[in-house]
Amino acid sequence: MTRTVTIAEARQGDKHTIEEVGIPSLVLMERAALGATSRLLNGSFNLSHVLVFAGTGNNGGDGLAIARMLHVRDVDVTVMLTGSEDRTSTETAQQLKMIHYYQIPVIPASTDLAKYTTIVDAIFGVGLDRPVEGKFADWVDAINDAAAEVFSVDVPSGLNADTGEPQGATIKAKSTSTFAYAKEGFETSQGKQYTGQLYVEDIGVYLNDRFEG
Repeated sequence: MTRTVTIAEARQGDKHTIEEVGIPSLVLMERAALGATSRLLNGSFNLSHVLVFAGTGNNGGDGLAIARMLHVRDVDVTVMLTGSEDRTSTETAQQLKMIHYYQIPVIPASTDLAKYTTIVDAIFGVGLDRPVEGKFADWVDAINDAAAEVFSVDVPSGLNADTGEPQGATIKAKSTSTFAYAKEGFETSQGKQYTGQLYVEDIGVYLNDRFEG
């Protein structure tokens, strides 16, 4: 059986890989995006016009990297950003710089999603610790109601990756690419309803016990 981890273990694996092994977080982000992009390119998604719905944290950074990798493969892609560009994480700011270099459109988040054929959900990652409410709930509901197919990055936004329970409004994905290990909540019957087809991408993150004994 494929190993599953808790949120705490996933964070520990990232920390160990970055601080002890010495693989920079931006390299891990690139590896994650490569794995997810390959699922989009080789799967059954309609890539006529892709929307990457990106948050300002590192999950959004993963999505921005996916947008760039799709763009250089001649996929028509647009980015919707849920917050201000000057309030992003360090890695996401670096990804935004690259997005602008390639002149990929970046527009404010909205519920106007009718023209997109596939939506990449990169709003919230496993670190979400509050219910999805307000304008974020409006965006999640609009994504769920859209005709476009939905592909989630690491975890469907709003899903508790430990329990598999929704935290307020939650994305229902056709497929999810998660990174390093599947999360325990994905294995519950409820979690499976939100993740859809689950892929686990090996990005070079391993827990401490991989190196012990």
